[in-house]
Amino acid sequence: MSAATLFAFAAGALGSAGAALVLPAMRRPSGASPGARLLRALAAAGGRLAPRHAVAQADLAGRIAAAGHPAELGPRELLAAKVAAAMASGLLGGALATSAPGRLGPLIVVASPLAGFLAPDLWLARRAADRARRVRRELPTLLDLLRVAVEAGSSLPEALRLVGERADGPLAHEWRAVGRQVALGVPLAGALATMVERVPLPEVRALVAALDRARRHGAPLAETLAAQARDARFALARRVREDAARAGPKMQLIVALLLVPSVLLLVAAALAAALLGREGEVVPV
Repeated sequence: MSAATLFAFAAGALGSAGAALVLPAMRRPSGASPGARLLRALAAAGGRLAPRHAVAQADLAGRIAAAGHPAELGPRELLAAKVAAAMASGLLGGALATSAPGRLGPLIVVASPLAGFLAPDLWLARRAADRARRVRRELPTLLDLLRVAVEAGSSLPEALRLVGERADGPLAHEWRAVGRQVALGVPLAGALATMVERVPLPEVRALVAALDRARRHGAPLAETLAAQARDARFALARRVREDAARAGPKMQLIVALLLVPSVLLLVAAALAAALLGREGEVVPV
């Protein structure tokens, strides 16, 4: 048995053991198949160790909330997905390592489970970054709508709910949730603090802090919202300029690594065709 096969078997065994540690415990319904009963038994064994992963689950919960709770995932489900991805990548890496040349096989076997384990984290980070970009784009316009609703006589929770119901996007969804929570009896400060946990952006924190200052000092709410809208537009424009400045070197790198060699190859091919005769002989210069 080759070393790559042994590494693949070890990766699969470790992945199966890890899945038993992170899958949530579930009740066993009557008439379940033997495979389902075994899976639920492993999940029940792993559920006993859940308090040991409290810190990791809290960190995952924050990242899942920042990404907008995709597919209604929870911390334990994401941990299970990470372990399953590591197990699948380990088995695939073991299969690919058998045909890899030299010492590349063991490296593939070792690196593939790690890559599979980190892949859900990268996907979650991309979802969170995309959600943050959408929130920043929506914030100035929604603040203007919120100011109009407040000037029309609506209270802040009611204005948040109205603007959230008439707009679309992650920030509108969060404002709609805040308005509904306040309508159910949750204090406005608590609902806004929960929103900051779900949307951990500096712009959102600054908005919540400004609303709290306006409430405590009795400042006009419409003026506060107008100032926040101006600040949000300025921050968005600055971020767009920074992204454009970072895009320049990337484009130059693409030109240097892809376009320039392609043009040089075309020129070399044209010169070779010019120097060779019809019979493949070199044309005297």
